[in-house]
Amino acid sequence: MGARTDSAESTTPKGRPRIRTRLTRLSTEQVLAAALEIVDREGADALSMRRLAQALERDAMSLYRYAENKAALLDGVVELVLGELVIDPDARDWTQELRLLAHRYRDLALAHPNVVPLLVTRPLATPLGLRPPGTLRPLEDFLELLIRAGFSPPNALRSYRLFFGFLQGHILDELQELIEDPDESEDVLRLGLDRLPRSKFPRLRSLAAELADYDGAQLLDEGLDITIGGLEARFQTTASPARA
Repeated sequence: MGARTDSAESTTPKGRPRIRTRLTRLSTEQVLAAALEIVDREGADALSMRRLAQALERDAMSLYRYAENKAALLDGVVELVLGELVIDPDARDWTQELRLLAHRYRDLALAHPNVVPLLVTRPLATPLGLRPPGTLRPLEDFLELLIRAGFSPPNALRSYRLFFGFLQGHILDELQELIEDPDESEDVLRLGLDRLPRSKFPRLRSLAAELADYDGAQLLDEGLDITIGGLEARFQTTASPARA
């Protein structure tokens, strides 16, 4: 069965019809992929139905069959990105799987830095029952992983909130360093710190080299040691069952 098409016909200045054109019907995935490209290049504020229609060479009104408004578009972009985030609920070692998950999330964030604020804010703006199903898949798989590892369901949910609270905070901090302050070299940082009164900021002034030597991956691993160790000590009530 052939792809569905939209038809478009225009007229010449004298009223004679031009050649009729047929446009292939877009899929939701194509629309969201184009929206993601705009957000990646220009930021979420640049995304609109009009801007998306220009990118897809379509009439803006035709896009409302895919998303009812910009908020729905943004939710779709979040769903598209989170669709790349893999959590294996069958993993034999849940602690190792959470470490892998954290680095996968970081890789996604570095690939789509303009989407990161949406990953943090869109869930807060959209009630759980109204979110696209794809945005809930990481939560479902995370819960399954930890419940199989011996966490009670309520504690698995608490662990999800604590884990992603740490992870998102780290990612936002790292993006601040990499994107908003990419030119802040050690010399520039030292110059700024040297302007601070020594009597009021002695500790900051003494840590100039450490402040300039930012390693996001290393800090993530150090934070994971603390976070995962804390979850294990506080919430894991039974040993992980043997996996076949």
